[in-house]
Amino acid sequence: MKNGFCYQTPLGEIVIIENGEAITGLSFEKALPDQVNHRETPLLKEASQQVAQYLQGKRRSFDLPLCPQGTDFQQKVWKALQEIPYGAVCSYQDIARAIGNEKACRAVGGANNKNPISIIIPCHRVIGANGSLVGYGGGLDIKQKLLTLENQIK
Repeated sequence: MKNGFCYQTPLGEIVIIENGEAITGLSFEKALPDQVNHRETPLLKEASQQVAQYLQGKRRSFDLPLCPQGTDFQQKVWKALQEIPYGAVCSYQDIARAIGNEKACRAVGGANNKNPISIIIPCHRVIGANGSLVGYGGGLDIKQKLLTLENQIK
């Protein structure tokens, strides 16, 4: 059974979920899914502390066990997202090239959209080929705040 807890952040409320061994979700939801126990575990507490440190500009990377659930293709995309350096951005095409499938830009966008562990798996660092902000599960205003945060601290 999964455990989850809601945390207040400067970006609003987030929900973090774990499976007893690893973080499986971080989203900008207002409530826990029905099948998740509302229980704060040491792992959830650690994850929330690391997210808080990141949002305060005191952390550039996360040191947490992650277990995002998705297809093999999604897993490749999410792994590539974790390789984007703090403060950097790249396009969907850059990610498609990184996973060895240059023509998969649209599919990369779909996988990016399905990222279950926002912030920690930094899908906010992916922008349009023309440099514009495009889609983010937490909303474009939060995406802009995350990118601004990372670029102020470099």
